[in-house]
Amino acid sequence: MDAEWSGDWVAGRLGVELVGDGELRELLGLALRRNPKRAHLLVSNVLGKHVPQRPSVVHGVGYELGERVRDLLGEAEARRAVVLGYAETATGLGHAVADGLGVAPYLHSTRRLVDGVAQAGGFEEAHSHATSHLLLPEDPDLLAAGAEGSPLVLVDDEFSTGNTVLNTIRALHARYPRDRYVIVALVDMRSEADQGRLAEFAEEIGARVDLIARARGTVRLPEGVLEKGLSLVAAHDAGHAAPVPPAPRSAPARVALDWPAGVPDGGRHGFTPVHRAALEAALPAMAGRLADALGDARRVLVLGFEELMYAPLRLATALEDATAAEVRYSTTTRSPVLAVDDPGYAIRSRIVFPAHDDPSDGPGDRYAYNVAGAGFDAVVAVVDSAGDTPALHAPDGLLARLAGHTGQVLLAVVPSYVPPTTTERASAKASDRQEAATMLPEPLRGPAFSSYAAEDVGWLLQDLSDTALEAPTEEREEAIQSGGAHYAESLPVEYQPSPQYQELFKAALDDSAARIARAVGTVTETVLAERGPRPVLVSLARAGTPVGVLMRRWAQHRHGVDLPHYAVSIVRGRGIDANALRWLAAHHDPADVVFVDGWTGKGAITRELAAALEDFEGFDPEIAVLADPGGCVRTYGTREDFLIPSACLNSTVSGLISRTVLRSDLVGPHDFHGAKFYRELAGTDVSGLFLDTVAARFDEVADAVDAEAKELLAADRAPTWEGWAAVERISEEYGIHDVNLVKPGVGETTRVLLRRVPWKILAKRGAGADLDHVRLLAEQRGVPVEEVGDLPYTCVGLIHPKYTRGATGADGTAVTAK
Repeated sequence: MDAEWSGDWVAGRLGVELVGDGELRELLGLALRRNPKRAHLLVSNVLGKHVPQRPSVVHGVGYELGERVRDLLGEAEARRAVVLGYAETATGLGHAVADGLGVAPYLHSTRRLVDGVAQAGGFEEAHSHATSHLLLPEDPDLLAAGAEGSPLVLVDDEFSTGNTVLNTIRALHARYPRDRYVIVALVDMRSEADQGRLAEFAEEIGARVDLIARARGTVRLPEGVLEKGLSLVAAHDAGHAAPVPPAPRSAPARVALDWPAGVPDGGRHGFTPVHRAALEAALPAMAGRLADALGDARRVLVLGFEELMYAPLRLATALEDATAAEVRYSTTTRSPVLAVDDPGYAIRSRIVFPAHDDPSDGPGDRYAYNVAGAGFDAVVAVVDSAGDTPALHAPDGLLARLAGHTGQVLLAVVPSYVPPTTTERASAKASDRQEAATMLPEPLRGPAFSSYAAEDVGWLLQDLSDTALEAPTEEREEAIQSGGAHYAESLPVEYQPSPQYQELFKAALDDSAARIARAVGTVTETVLAERGPRPVLVSLARAGTPVGVLMRRWAQHRHGVDLPHYAVSIVRGRGIDANALRWLAAHHDPADVVFVDGWTGKGAITRELAAALEDFEGFDPEIAVLADPGGCVRTYGTREDFLIPSACLNSTVSGLISRTVLRSDLVGPHDFHGAKFYRELAGTDVSGLFLDTVAARFDEVADAVDAEAKELLAADRAPTWEGWAAVERISEEYGIHDVNLVKPGVGETTRVLLRRVPWKILAKRGAGADLDHVRLLAEQRGVPVEEVGDLPYTCVGLIHPKYTRGATGADGTAVTAK
């Protein structure tokens, strides 16, 4: 016999039917609401609002939807997207979708007026008990910036008639028109009559509108269901006296979270990827403080507060990781719902208490559902400081009501974020610049850090040479692809080139030195012509650093100009080192900074840099590269995909410096990102050989450089992004379904073979000596090289799409299921 469904009670009495795919009844139950506009309530089991649920499930469902949005949009459009969630029910869901999207800022509507913050819009929700939604972004351009190529992702818990979301789009489109919208919902519950409205609406506004949902179905309502539902609620109330709240069992205790400074409590005024990274770094310590205060509690509820859903959810997920206790998560709500203690009904119990945040629409009752009688040993109530009022602590307030149903109540308060005024922001930026000048260390330089000469480059990094960071390649790949770790949290074991490979490098260097010198000269002359006579070169460590040193040498050799050159860390998915930018802004005019990299693949770092610099005024996000086979930048030495010998090796051609490291236990809020100096590899270091061999050809190529630079400066050099379509095609054609596992170009392919778990190499048919080192590495690792005719790159490296440690990359036969 099937287990009783938490919608049976309503379905049996009102004749309501829930029809849809197999997962629908697992996601939803039914209840009755005290609402004259809609009698029934779809009660989500995974939203974390009315039904306590494991926090990892709540966050995971939204995160997965965000990943689906990213797959739909593609990486380029995903980086330009803005996510908008709906108060109060979907504020946490929207946050989780933004997490899954990974690179998008987030904003949710609010019903709380905030003095001094201008409205960027608002809308009504017809069927809700509280209709007015306000949009109060701190950045007034958040919804407008790049609107024409900037998709708006709207997140709600359910898509029923579609009226609320479509009315929102219509209102925003009139003010901030754009070409694309994506609607995200846990469940698509449109009736057959509403199914065609989305396409009609998209045609009406002249934009593409997509819909992504976890499950689909519909609610079939018999005639007269509203009146019948209201009568049923009234009859139930008449026959059941309100229970007397039990006396508190113990006094609530306050726990200091030490919330990270500058991180908003949620998305009411906007929440950026920078905020997300800062919160992630602080979560383990905050969860540890909660775990210590909870002691031996075995069943714990983390209870959020109306729109404050994300902060308590992430605290709950961290607590789930930090303790062996059974952790559940839900939030309080404004929504009045009938409670019936029946296993076939979704709302078994309710706690009633007065509003405690001085709401702008006046006092009223608030509710916590399915908490009473649920057997929690402890409840952690998480509120923002605006809700930490005498009403919260009153004898009939939330804390006292909770204390009647559990043996331990803890209060954790998150500071309410209030955006600064324009004057305050300007003052804070000036203060930040001054602080950067006085607190941050000076750049590291050789020979103490790196084998480069001190004048060649200053490394805006911290020295982690004495820290064990290396992990076997297969273990790193498993952790990275499973989401267990970020690639920047560890280092691959440094590749030790065989004598045969070293000879191959030297031969390649001799063959290509003039070609490299010409590209170095061309990109440097372009920079000098367009960015002034004394630009500040800032290379992206570490592939950009040899190029930055060569550009500096060209300027010195041809023009007698001694250009400053620094190396900074940028990490895909985490952004550029903000402290390094602060140091640069304190010592140089940001307008003079020119970012330098070795080559482009599909342009991931190009987009990463542009996104990261949105929070820093004055810096130009344009990257100057030696080679731009991906068509991703406008300042380059060449767009040919050829062998750059510095891509053949790792640290031994890059000053003996490792790839950069970003890990919360090693890199604090006032630290530069880290890296290691491999002094022990000095015997195989060819960093100086590479620089000297290329620089020796400068005079030989000078006339060709002058001609090419003149031609380029007069040409249309707008990025074409032509390589991106090829990457997406290859990802689907080879069944990988993840563009991050497709590494185009000679440089990126070499990195796959040296540092990742390769699956196969695609080589352009007829490619010659440029691929000799790739073929040798592939042979050493047992990786097949497949000749392809219509490849826009010389070669493409495919990372193994299955990440178990047995995935050696040859044919996949060693891979077993996780």
